[in-house]
Amino acid sequence: MKHNIWLLALLLPFTLVNAQKKADRKTLGNLQASISYLASDGLEGRLTGTKGEQLAATYIAEQMKQAGLSPKGNDGYLQTFPVSESRIIGDKSLLTMNISSLTPGEEFIPLPFSAEKSAKGDVIRDVNEPDNIWLVNVKEFEVQPHAEPIEVYRQYAREAAKASATGVVFYNGTETPDEVKKWLSSSSKPLTIPVVWVNKDVSKTILKAEDLHINIRVAFSATKRTGTNVVGYIDNKAPNTIVIGAHFDHLGHGEDHNSLAPNEKAIFNGADDNASGTAALLELARQLKGSRFSKNNFLFVAFSGEELGLFGSKYFTEHSAIDPATFNYMINMDMIGRLDSSKGLQIGGIGTSPSWSALMQQTAPEGVHLTYDSSGTGPSDHTSFYRKNIPVLFFFTGTHTDYHKPTDDPEKINYDGELRVIKMVYNIVGKTNDMPKLIFTKTRELQTGISSNPRFTVTLGIMPDYTYQKTGVRVDAVSDGKTAQKAGLITNDVIVQLGPVAVSNLEDYMKALSSFKKGDSTTVKIRRGETEKVFNIRF
Repeated sequence: MKHNIWLLALLLPFTLVNAQKKADRKTLGNLQASISYLASDGLEGRLTGTKGEQLAATYIAEQMKQAGLSPKGNDGYLQTFPVSESRIIGDKSLLTMNISSLTPGEEFIPLPFSAEKSAKGDVIRDVNEPDNIWLVNVKEFEVQPHAEPIEVYRQYAREAAKASATGVVFYNGTETPDEVKKWLSSSSKPLTIPVVWVNKDVSKTILKAEDLHINIRVAFSATKRTGTNVVGYIDNKAPNTIVIGAHFDHLGHGEDHNSLAPNEKAIFNGADDNASGTAALLELARQLKGSRFSKNNFLFVAFSGEELGLFGSKYFTEHSAIDPATFNYMINMDMIGRLDSSKGLQIGGIGTSPSWSALMQQTAPEGVHLTYDSSGTGPSDHTSFYRKNIPVLFFFTGTHTDYHKPTDDPEKINYDGELRVIKMVYNIVGKTNDMPKLIFTKTRELQTGISSNPRFTVTLGIMPDYTYQKTGVRVDAVSDGKTAQKAGLITNDVIVQLGPVAVSNLEDYMKALSSFKKGDSTTVKIRRGETEKVFNIRF
């Protein structure tokens, strides 16, 4: 009997090692299957609000179901959220010149401040008569430094309306149709007359003609864009819940103009960004469902809308089926598929709880170089949880030459490296199983999406609300000791002008910022509730 016990003790370590190797092989196989599907051409880049995003969401929901997770969305596992509501050119819009009917969206585009009206007239070029359509040569505009093109067009159209023009046709501009169509998403109070822009070819026709019979009709249609999060839950009847998240959306064909290969029309498959984190999320769900870690509940969230500005995670933190006050901490995995010995694993957020530093030392993978960042903010979804005073960790294996390019493909994933990241996350969860709820601490702020842009030499020191859809840029947070706080700006202020530049959206804000350098003084106009205030600032 003693001999048998001794033999069993001798064999047990080998049995455990073999069992672990078998489990690792299964995890690697699952990672490859998930990443290969999510980053396949059939999903067309998983752009938020598209069929590809829906196919990905359906796959993730099915994997959560198979893992035994309970649904916690508003439609089973799915949680839908609004992204944007904008206008498109309506079917009834038309522009004819003499007998030629022009193509909407290509040859002519109604401007966002146009009235939805019709106008007809016999027009003489370079003669702007009251009670007639005006032809306005854009190249004859008076130069206005720092002014945005759309604001210049608006001002000229407003003056034409005051002078009793019945409509305006802007010609001879330098913009492309794609650039002008982007203006339609801006919020604009309509003028009293129809206003359209025409492309270069139509402008040549106008420049050759002395007079034209013009017929304008402007109509708009509304279009809504909706994203989908996928939410699964393990209910251990515990007082607190650990959130594990990863975004699954990507760039589609580059339609949102946020790629680093703007001339490419191929599919941006996003294997590392972020099929890698999504696949890891599903594997951790399977592993934690079968674990003995029962002193926390577990909430697994695959976010969409991250590439557009953290839309999905921000919505989730405000509409979670589980009370965010019970969230113990949140772990975010974004781009963990390219572990490289020269870069190692980067972990952000360790300053958001005094417990993290010791836990990092206890769970660090052997042979993996770790780089830490204390900040709870950054260009990914953990920021939305940090904003709710929840401790966070952000796992990231670094950028690479395929980042935001069509070449981010599954065959370039380091699956063994990703497995090591998953094991570290799992071990952190295990170590916190017997710990009380983690204490939250504030950290320094990173200027998400702005300070990293090489065009900027200054920052205002605010975190913009990327989900804000009205005119201006709403302040989501103000950094301690920075320009905005010193001037008196506070959270929920809406920036409507920076220096001489009117700020309608985030793009206007960034362009305005790029015109300043350290030491410059200017003003910032904000809307606070129903009042407007102007602050003097110095960068």
